[in-house]
Amino acid sequence: MSGHAHHDHLAGVVDFVQPTGDERVLDVGTGAGALAFALAPHVREVVAVDVDAEKLERARTHTGHANVEIREADAAHLPFELGEFDLVCERAVLHHVPRPELVVAEMTRVTRPGGHLLVIDQLAPIDPLVALELDRFERARHASHTRLLSDGDLRAFFEMNNLVLLRSRFETISRALDPYFEVAGCEGAPREEARRLAPGDPYTVELGWYLLRR
Repeated sequence: MSGHAHHDHLAGVVDFVQPTGDERVLDVGTGAGALAFALAPHVREVVAVDVDAEKLERARTHTGHANVEIREADAAHLPFELGEFDLVCERAVLHHVPRPELVVAEMTRVTRPGGHLLVIDQLAPIDPLVALELDRFERARHASHTRLLSDGDLRAFFEMNNLVLLRSRFETISRALDPYFEVAGCEGAPREEARRLAPGDPYTVELGWYLLRR
């Protein structure tokens, strides 16, 4: 599901999660595998799943990690038993699914009691009108975009699943439009429409990072 070109912010993911080295990890909506590959050298095993078979083939081509298993699966209907994983992650997935609350519930279900969840996602602006315009731009760039979630939306989902927030941080990044269009395969008339709706070039994005305990 995720296919964003900019992965530099993942350099800090190990410090943020602080894995012990023995975790069995599930990366939900892995896309081309950036988060899975960032964690793989620091944990026992990573299972990386996505519904997009084409992206999974790219991930298989670039993995280079013997402890990463790549599988096709729907984030809202994970084919795993209760509490199978020590750490369950998502990056840039929740704004690409129709029912993000179901994805968070599924992530919680397959996390063992006392295990951890990692959520890294783009946040909606506080102003609802600005958020609406940004969603229009993101949807023009990539038809799979549904709706950006605010910090408050995400915290409500965490509370609904009785998750304990251990730490959070917020990161501002700058996105140049042309590489962002290219990674989405946005060309021709759709690209021009997306450019017309863009909030700027480059434009500023806020990411929320959340580490939670089940």
